[in-house]
Amino acid sequence: MTPLEVRASLSLASIFALRMLGLFLVLPVFALEAARYPGGDDPARVGLAMGIYGLTQGILQIPFGMASDRYGRKRVILIGLAVFALGSVVAALASTLEVLIAGRALQGAGAVSAAVTALLADQTRDVVRTKAMALVGSSIGLMFALSLVLAPLLVTWMGLSGLFALTACLTLAGMAVVVWWVPAEPEKKDAARSGLLEVLRMPALLRLDVGVFVLHAVQLGMWVAVPTLLVQAGLPSAAHWQVYLPAVLLSFVVMGTTLFPLERRGYLRAVFLASIGLILLVQLGLLWMGSTPSLWALAALLLVFFCGFNVLEATQPSLASRLAPAHVRGAALGVYNTLQSLGFFVGGAAGGWLLKHQGLAGLFWVCSAAMAAWLLVAWPMRTPALRKP
Repeated sequence: MTPLEVRASLSLASIFALRMLGLFLVLPVFALEAARYPGGDDPARVGLAMGIYGLTQGILQIPFGMASDRYGRKRVILIGLAVFALGSVVAALASTLEVLIAGRALQGAGAVSAAVTALLADQTRDVVRTKAMALVGSSIGLMFALSLVLAPLLVTWMGLSGLFALTACLTLAGMAVVVWWVPAEPEKKDAARSGLLEVLRMPALLRLDVGVFVLHAVQLGMWVAVPTLLVQAGLPSAAHWQVYLPAVLLSFVVMGTTLFPLERRGYLRAVFLASIGLILLVQLGLLWMGSTPSLWALAALLLVFFCGFNVLEATQPSLASRLAPAHVRGAALGVYNTLQSLGFFVGGAAGGWLLKHQGLAGLFWVCSAAMAAWLLVAWPMRTPALRKP
């Protein structure tokens, strides 16, 4: 990677990291802490509060992505981060579950993922694109691991409202990174008027869109149940990081030693499909385990999950940016991130509903079926050739 590519990758990864750290600090403790709010005894409403962030993200990712094609990436990123910070403040001040839901919805309205990913694609070559996206994905994964250690400690000190206030501060730090560290963006070119229609007519991109929807719906659906399963296995919530952190860190080692070498040798498709299969096996394992979980079995399943998840998180946006023509890259990644965000919403809302009405078996049957369907959809995929400078 050139010095400019390194700077672009590190600075944009830090924006994701700061923003996602705030979100992830909430995730491990949200279901337990939201129960303290009036109306928090309903798992379906708590699931809605978790997932509505993804609904508003889904509605606005395409407009934000297309706006970044037309008006510039950095300007759109700053606007989105400001909206996200405002939503964090609303959530911090919430005294009822309804206001908390409103704050989460406003957080989601700061839909900058497409613009940030498009800017990273603009500033990196095809031959290093997956590595750059993996750096972003790894930073997100590290923030997830860090949040698992910090969240139980911080929530006892500052409560859920304090975590949202901290999220607002982290977002303001992200805005400072955009202004003072992110390299100047390439000269803006107006997006074609048919940009959105153009990307919606590309089957290879649509295949990735379906995949990212399923991946994040299953991820959030899992996390409606996983904290409770760990407690049932004998691990108190304050110690959940002892399972999460090793699983996340070991999965980075697995990704680094498999993904990049195999991509260079032309085996990216095989790694991609195998990663989907791994997550399918995890859902079947959770289904088989039922309501009497073993702590060691849960730890092993979560390690396998993160191995597959991190590979897919690195490869999917890289493939989307390579498949999309440069003049509609923001629109293409807007659609991609829209489906990602809708996956969060559906996973949270449907996961809570399924857990309430169908129990663990119903939840993990649906997750297994979704992963199997994705594997069938992804099977015909072909990876694009790397364009060298």
